[in-house]
Amino acid sequence: MNRLFSALASRLSTTVGTLLVAAGLAGCATSQHPPAPAKAAVPEYKYVIGPGDSLHIVVWRNPELSATVPVRPDGKFTSPLNEDMVAIGKNPSELAREIETRLKKYIQDPVVTVIVQSFAGPTSEQIRVVGQAARPQALPYRQKLTLLDVMIAVGGITEFAAGNRAVLVRAAENNKEYSVRLADLLKGGDVSANVEMLPGDVIIIPESWF
Repeated sequence: MNRLFSALASRLSTTVGTLLVAAGLAGCATSQHPPAPAKAAVPEYKYVIGPGDSLHIVVWRNPELSATVPVRPDGKFTSPLNEDMVAIGKNPSELAREIETRLKKYIQDPVVTVIVQSFAGPTSEQIRVVGQAARPQALPYRQKLTLLDVMIAVGGITEFAAGNRAVLVRAAENNKEYSVRLADLLKGGDVSANVEMLPGDVIIIPESWF
């Protein structure tokens, strides 16, 4: 009888061990989505002004018309001789030319420079990090921004994160989904897991299964 119990216990132990290993492998498995391409920077990217940006408007030889103004949530701003002018969706050079056109009513041959002093960018171009990040948030896009840059900005991943099952949703490619290996990148120092971002990317970090 003791021999029978020993055999049953041994078989049960083996079965439980097999299940635990299988569960562990499932929890550590990466996403079924294709890996994100390493290079993705937009050639000749031009920053697009968004709500929350701060603009320094310089009118050459007319300091009284120069000002530093915020872009309101409605995408507009007000500066001397320019009331409720739309800034959102334009790059600084485009906006400068439009201001010059308006100022021609008041001064001869105006020369305007628009300098973006603080950056938020339009919501359509922000990088969003959701799920098991230390500080989930939206970040302004910049040229050559990488996954590692984004993860440093959000403070990395939580202890409950399944980093290697994270998904990158790429709005620029009709919301195509890619897998990204955050655990390998952040905890293993695997630089091959680092990839470049595109405007509008969303990084989804799931919770670990165990």
